[in-house]
Amino acid sequence: MTGSIRRRLMLLVLASVTLVWGITLVTSYRQATHEVDEWEDTRLEQAARTLLLVDTVDLATLAKFGFGSSDDDGDDELSHRLSFEVRAPDGHLVAASPGLPLLGPANLLSSQTVAGSQTLRLGKLAWNTYTLHDPLRKLSVRVYERSDRRSDLATGVARRVARPLAYALPVLALLVWVSIGSSLAPLRTLSTAIRTRNADNLDSIDMRRAPAEVRPLVDALNHLLMRLKKSIDRERAFTSDAAHELKTPLAAIKVQAQVALGTQNPAQQRLAMQRVVEGVDRSTHLANQLLLLARLDEADQIPGSPVELNTVALQSIATRTVDATRKRLTLSLLDDAPCTVHADPILLRILLDNLIDNAIKYSDAGGRIEVVVRRQSESTLLSVRDNGPGVTTADQARLSDRFFRVVGSSQSGSGLGLSIVARIAARFDAQLSFAGGIDQRGLRVDVSFPSNETLRTN
Repeated sequence: MTGSIRRRLMLLVLASVTLVWGITLVTSYRQATHEVDEWEDTRLEQAARTLLLVDTVDLATLAKFGFGSSDDDGDDELSHRLSFEVRAPDGHLVAASPGLPLLGPANLLSSQTVAGSQTLRLGKLAWNTYTLHDPLRKLSVRVYERSDRRSDLATGVARRVARPLAYALPVLALLVWVSIGSSLAPLRTLSTAIRTRNADNLDSIDMRRAPAEVRPLVDALNHLLMRLKKSIDRERAFTSDAAHELKTPLAAIKVQAQVALGTQNPAQQRLAMQRVVEGVDRSTHLANQLLLLARLDEADQIPGSPVELNTVALQSIATRTVDATRKRLTLSLLDDAPCTVHADPILLRILLDNLIDNAIKYSDAGGRIEVVVRRQSESTLLSVRDNGPGVTTADQARLSDRFFRVVGSSQSGSGLGLSIVARIAARFDAQLSFAGGIDQRGLRVDVSFPSNETLRTN
């Protein structure tokens, strides 16, 4: 993977360097051409001024033997033979180079010709010229130079500029390749560490010596591994709990079914089938509780909304009145004042149902169960209390553990009700506590929700 990344980065960098190199070369060539044109125009002007200083007799001699100009270094490659012509104001030719191109009537030199640089196309060749007038001697001079010589000079200059760039390009490519390879070395180490790991090894990756650029990636991978490990641990715990807890009721159902099949007594058959139905109900309830716990453990965040706690309490009490009446229990709501908490209404209803079901199940016949909703200074209190047999202080510390059942209790149950209550309370930052119930008898379960003002300040 890192090899593919390195190749892509290498191609991208080389393409960028080549683009910049090409732009630099074109810019350098244009700049060189411009500088050569200015330099050559200045040389032609100097040659024209020199010719105006020469005596008329010497002009003819100079035209016969040739007139040349070179750069200051005497470089033959930059030395050029110049052609020229000198005319009087009436158009009379004073002196002219033998190789002077033929001019048409429109291009003839006269005192009316505009002074300065000009490009003339004579036949198939283009000529750069410079014209100068001397009002004292009443002479006009024009110097000629072939334009292709300037192009050759500009090409030579551009070649000198491009040659170092061309030599530097492969060296730069090698340096880029080495630099990218060394920069991606931590990624190769990281990919090797991940590839060689066992599937069961979800521990964090140790990359303390990794560069700062790679650490965010390592931190993200470690966070993902941690979440994956927690998810797998929860799945294994759920599987283990389900297998352990469902084993007993399923075995009991099987025994009762065998009794129903083996007996000829209708009363025994009916009793056995009734116990089979009860076993199925218990197993269904246990499975639902286990699935609810798994969902609570799996969800990272559950959004809440303002919920009237006293309204939810009244609804839960109404649905549990039949069960309470069956045991001759008095189920009532105290302090029925509007109290709003920030929670999920469905989970809040599940929390209340579990608390009331637990109180009904473990209360003695003819007892009392009270649900209290009360606003406090910095919280909203939900309390469910009874006057049943109660729980010892030592057992109260374990009531929210999964599958914990009080020793000596004759009531059947999954041991998950208060564990679900604890998980739901934790989801909404509520505090769960246990104490003595009505008249210091039985059990009281308090769930303290933070007030809306506390949530806003946090």
